[in-house]
Amino acid sequence: MWWPRSYDLLAELPQLLAALPRAWGHIAGVTVNGAAWSAAHGRMLVADQVVRLRKTVAAHAPDTVVLLAPGRGRWDLLVVPPGTTEEAAEPIMTAALSDRA
Repeated sequence: MWWPRSYDLLAELPQLLAALPRAWGHIAGVTVNGAAWSAAHGRMLVADQVVRLRKTVAAHAPDTVVLLAPGRGRWDLLVVPPGTTEEAAEPIMTAALSDRA
């Protein structure tokens, strides 16, 4: 789960990647919902490593960010929309955690 402060991927992504477990390895690709996020297709440099950015319009997962680490795996993170109040976010996070159990 991820609760960014904005939909500016170029500003938010470095903080997310820095907070991930080291066991996940180098995140080489990130896919976001193109309708919500501001960053265009392409690449960005994060912690001296290139990360490929992709946008999709997948209707099945509009509030998901997909992280890819070659040889390590894929992680689909639920995104709590920026600007969501703590009161509104609590049931979202509770539901996500109960789905993991």
